[in-house]
Amino acid sequence: MVTPGWLHWFEGPAKPTFTLPEGAVDAHCHVFGPAEEFPFAPERKYTPVDASKDQLFALRDHLGLARNVLVQATCHGADNSALVDALQHSDGRARGVATVRTDVPDEELASLHEAGVRGVRFNFVKRLVDVTPTAALETIAARIAPLGWHVVIYFEAADLHDLKDFFASLPVPLVVDHMGRPDVTKDPDGPEFAEFLDFVAANDVWVKVSCPERLTVTGPPALDGQRQAYRDVVPFARKVVERFPDRVLWGTDWPHPNLKDHMPDDGLLVDHIPHIAPTPELQQALLVDNPMRLYWPEGERSA
Repeated sequence: MVTPGWLHWFEGPAKPTFTLPEGAVDAHCHVFGPAEEFPFAPERKYTPVDASKDQLFALRDHLGLARNVLVQATCHGADNSALVDALQHSDGRARGVATVRTDVPDEELASLHEAGVRGVRFNFVKRLVDVTPTAALETIAARIAPLGWHVVIYFEAADLHDLKDFFASLPVPLVVDHMGRPDVTKDPDGPEFAEFLDFVAANDVWVKVSCPERLTVTGPPALDGQRQAYRDVVPFARKVVERFPDRVLWGTDWPHPNLKDHMPDDGLLVDHIPHIAPTPELQQALLVDNPMRLYWPEGERSA
């Protein structure tokens, strides 16, 4: 049974007016099920609406994107079957970020790598997952380091101060989901966001300037043709893009799990990009050069 109040992803999204650069990558999206084929994890904290690989790839083509980076959803736990299936049916146009446990066999890591997985995700958002002991995460990071993988970290801004030393100790590059979820009611030049920017500057950290629909307080939402959406988030994202142009990524977050307020039109989310990356050079780096360097490095670009 789908979680009560769950918002279905937006059907019939607008065609973006912003023309994406050739080869643009959606560097953060998910697949859910379909549950009949890929059951959700018994320990999950939510049950979503199905969102299949075919629906994701149709959205990719509709928006004018070339590739996807699929992130394992918490509702599937450490069973990466749905993720791997999507990667294997992508014609080389998708990479993955998996969830694994400390006892994952070497053979499974090798199989995930062959399928296109290039990272693992550590989730520190307490309402979504039980807290994972840092010792276990250190073990996983050491296991994946020889593969050249990275760790995607998802946390909320208030928790960074206590986590940043642990993050900095990990022996792999880091990718931060959704700008570390800043409080956009605060000053983008204030001390809390400055601590985040300093953390990025001091370490091998990439940042996804994604999910304004999660961070916004005053909007307006990306609905009904609104192409000036999420104005309260723009100063934060733009600051990251302009300070770290070679370490930023963008993604749709389709199908937008756990949204409570509204479900955005993905076409209008694409039209949000020029507000946070205002020049062609920044757009090229954000959407093409950076994700290709991280997920399809030279020598792996078979598609």
